[in-house]
Order: sequence, then structure tokens, then C-alpha cells
Amino acid sequence: MAEIFLKNAWYCAGWDHMVHQGRKSIVARKIAGVRVVLYRKPDGGMVALEDRCPHRQAALSLGRKEGDSLRCMYHGMKFRSDGVCEEIPGQDTIPEKACVRAFPVVEKDNWIWVWMGDPAKADPNLICFSVGPGEKGWNLKTSQMHVETNYRWEIENLADLSHLTWVHEKTVGGDPAYGQIRPKYQITPRGLNTIFWVRSVDPTGAVSHLFPPGTKLDICFDIQHTVPCNWIMRFRAFTAGTATEGESNGKLVVDTWTCQTVTPCDEDSVDYYYSWGCSDSTEFPGMSNLLGGTLDEAFTEDKIMLEAQHVRRKEEPNRKLINIGHDAGPGKMLWVLDKLIREEAGGMPTQQGVTA
Repeated sequence: MAEIFLKNAWYCAGWDHMVHQGRKSIVARKIAGVRVVLYRKPDGGMVALEDRCPHRQAALSLGRKEGDSLRCMYHGMKFRSDGVCEEIPGQDTIPEKACVRAFPVVEKDNWIWVWMGDPAKADPNLICFSVGPGEKGWNLKTSQMHVETNYRWEIENLADLSHLTWVHEKTVGGDPAYGQIRPKYQITPRGLNTIFWVRSVDPTGAVSHLFPPGTKLDICFDIQHTVPCNWIMRFRAFTAGTATEGESNGKLVVDTWTCQTVTPCDEDSVDYYYSWGCSDSTEFPGMSNLLGGTLDEAFTEDKIMLEAQHVRRKEEPNRKLINIGHDAGPGKMLWVLDKLIREEAGGMPTQQGVTA
């Protein structure tokens, strides 16, 4: 069976506040088909181990923190933060194979990143650019969601924002202009950069009540999409100007970042961690809270659509699908992902053949 996950990549395991110093703060995750347990050492350092005791496959996430170590609470085997067993109650000899896999783990931009591949290749410079909620000058609100879908369908969803007109009519879209977008794409070694403008459009559904009737805006979407599925967008809105190309000559209304990462648990589900908020210079009371809450609503709309789609695509996985013009972005992003998976498996790269 062909590999469906890129191993040599950083996967997000959640927001940093989700794993704390509490006695019971031992967090279970499933990342790219592998069960992982996370906890903090007394010095604050993050540990990521396989959530599977080598004795009888008990869940180490049901264990107990003891100093830097984690004890399995089935038969008491105790593992150091590097995964090596240091104690087996009832015997003095510890088998060499009595160890669990330890994963490289990094905290950056308030996200926890776990490297699922070869530890020797775990380069922190491959972690995607992001603006964390702790970044000075910004006011980002965070959230998360579990979705029962394949992560490739999430990639398709994020790489094609024409669906804003339809799925998100009352939240982050609604104007017919989103269905007419013609983005500019730039393929990168590990992803896709996308930029487009919609001009003289209605305010999005979630904020339309804040503007006088008839208000029109110019909106810029500037997106960095990287493997496995990280999606970072600077979203700026201006009063509608007269420019038809390039930067709007209207007045800046709001300058925001939304930072999102989709972590595949397995073939059938993902964990989604995301944020949205304004710059300090364009913030006004309650705005970033509104944006953060709006993403919860919008992604619930996506969740309903993607989960229903996933059921149908699993029922008929070999059904021939048609392609339309808006599939250019998803096609390019999935091409990059599949190219890296093939190269990782020892295959040869292929030529990129999807046109905008």
C-alpha cells in the first residue's frame, strides 16, 4: 500500500497551553497514524514519546509523571524522556529492547511541533512561518477542532477559497466575487504561495452589521501553504478604492493574520488548530474576539461539508471525478505533497503538470 503521509515533516500536536505542568497533564495524540504522548519535564521541556508500552502495548498516556520520566501504570515500567526504560519492577535486568520511540519536539509560535520521520533530519528551520498568539503587535485568538475527514480533502478545501461564496455565505464569505477569483500561484519546495484580491465587495457575513449599508471593501488574501498542511494567511481589508491591480488605494480598515494547521490523525480524521486576530494598530474593542469566534462557526460549516464528502469518497473511492478551473490550487499543493512522499520513499520526482 502506498504511503499517504509525509514522515520527514513537522506536525502540530496542539497549542503550547494544552500541555502544562499539572500532575495529570499527560496528553495523547494520534499523528499520521502513530500514537504519541506528550508531557512536560519539571524544567518545562516538552517530551514526545510513542504512546505504546513495549511490554503489552498499554497506553503510556494513562501513566504517571515521575521527574523527567513517565511510568506505565499497567505493570510499572518507567521510561526516561529519551524513551529508554530505566526500571522494571520485580527484576534487575532491563532488556535492550525495552524502550519506546522518542520524537524530536519543538515549541514555536505557541504551537507544539513533532517530527515524525528520521530524527537526524529534524531541522527546526523546516517549521512553517507563523504568527503566534504571543507575538507582540498582534491580538490572535486561538481554537481547535476535530474533523472526521481525510487530510487531503482539507488541503483541497484550503487551497481553493472559491467555496467562500457558498459554504460560508453567513460567516467569512458570501459575495459572489469569491466564486470568480483568479489567484496567482507560486510553487515552493514544500508548498504553495497564493495571492489574490477581491475588489469592491460586500463585507463578509460575520462583520457586515458593523458597516453602513452599501459599504464596499477591497480585500487581499496572501497565503503561505506548506506541507503537511499548514496554512498561514495575511488578510487585509480596505475601503474600496479605484485601483484594479496591485495594492488597494483605499483606506486600511483591518490588518490580520490567521494561522492554521491541519494534523492528520489517520486516514479518516484530523485535528485542526487555528487562530485569527488583528494588528494592534487596526484593533478595536471586541474585533479579534469576533474574528476568532467566526472561525469556529466557519470551520463548523466546513466540518459538515467535509465529513459528508468523506463518507461519499470512501464509499466510491474509484469514481472518476471531474475537474474545474478552481482545482488549480489544490492540484498544485497536492502535487508538492505527493512529490515529497515519493522522494522520501526513494522514487523519482515527476514534472508538475497542473495549470492555473
